[in-house]
Amino acid sequence: MRTYRAVIIGGGSAGLAAAITLKQNGIDDILVLEKDREPGGILQQCIHNGFGLQTFKEQLSGPAYAERFIDQARELEIPIKLNTMVTHMHPDRTIEYMNSEEGCVTIGADAIILAVGCYERNRGAVEIPGERPAGVFTAGQAQRYLNIEGYMVGKKVFILGSGDIGLIMARRMTLEGAKVYGVAELMPYSNGLPRNIQQCLNDFNIPLYLSHTVTHIYGKDRLRQIELSQVDENRKPIPGTQQYFNVDTLLLSVGLIPENHLAEEAGVVLDPRTRGPIVDEDYMTNVEGVFSCGNGLHVHDLVDFVTLQAQRAGQGAAEYLKNGLKQNRHVYVKPGDGISYVVPAIVHPGEVKETKEFFFRTKGLADKAVIRAVSDGKVIRKLNRTKLMPSEMERITLTDSQLNELTGDLVIEMEELK
Repeated sequence: MRTYRAVIIGGGSAGLAAAITLKQNGIDDILVLEKDREPGGILQQCIHNGFGLQTFKEQLSGPAYAERFIDQARELEIPIKLNTMVTHMHPDRTIEYMNSEEGCVTIGADAIILAVGCYERNRGAVEIPGERPAGVFTAGQAQRYLNIEGYMVGKKVFILGSGDIGLIMARRMTLEGAKVYGVAELMPYSNGLPRNIQQCLNDFNIPLYLSHTVTHIYGKDRLRQIELSQVDENRKPIPGTQQYFNVDTLLLSVGLIPENHLAEEAGVVLDPRTRGPIVDEDYMTNVEGVFSCGNGLHVHDLVDFVTLQAQRAGQGAAEYLKNGLKQNRHVYVKPGDGISYVVPAIVHPGEVKETKEFFFRTKGLADKAVIRAVSDGKVIRKLNRTKLMPSEMERITLTDSQLNELTGDLVIEMEELK
């Protein structure tokens, strides 16, 4: 059995960034496994711009952003196996994959980086009652059909969920000549980035129905009508608020879930809040030598953050391969009041040689708030923030000296200011 120094599962922006970082840190015996026919991942179907503002200081389309990393991987001669599906991963870091050229293959790895991405929640996950006609797609499915395969999925469109892909597809369908009747959002606020609300809805006069959801689907062979209802504070439909839209297409942008069946098989502990692996500041999971990054770790709003965390996973894996496990104490990082989750969830004070960033999301909206990093009741750091919303990921950094002040769990909390 062939054993590599490092194997990266997933050849999207996270996997490529991690592989490049490994190579740049002196790890040469590496392999990238990608299930699709080309590297780049979901970015290949995201033909709109807005990518790379932080990484490259310019606006790029999704394919152009991916191409930067694909070209760099080729220059570094990083081997990538395409059309290759990983079927199993075991706690001893053995991997089983298959493709049409080699058949079923088993390999080993001294380190594995999971960059497996995420998948969309579909109609079954949100349990919309009614008939089962054609014309109901996830927003990502519709994006791929239109941007990659060249198929127009419908002419009269409604979108459920104000996630970024749904907002972007509202604009895309409009530009292709479809009529988009509206976007409905179950929550009282949008789950998309503010810039996408402005550029994809407001600029095209597409209505946004907050605190609304689709409560019935009508149509035998093809979708012909949807029922839209307002919901109360418990997200339950309010009788008598129904509206009806005669449409032939419903796009669902109702959430993304990290793809982690391989991680679970290998014994990786998942965070119930993110549904991705629990990792330390080097992005290592509880299984020694197994690291995680990208949307398989937690769902990101910006690809620049995907790249940043993937690079740190690559650095962490390189450090592990050279020096082994960290032996000093560890501290758990937990979400406090107003915070839904924090990544990473474990930090090792004492061996830290630079500031560490913690990424988090808030549970609700706040015009003004203070963010605190607290340990045993002592405030280690606090920041004032404005315009906080769950759709935008936030960051807080702690220095060596601040991390060494930790005497108990590190808690990140938010207090809304009036």
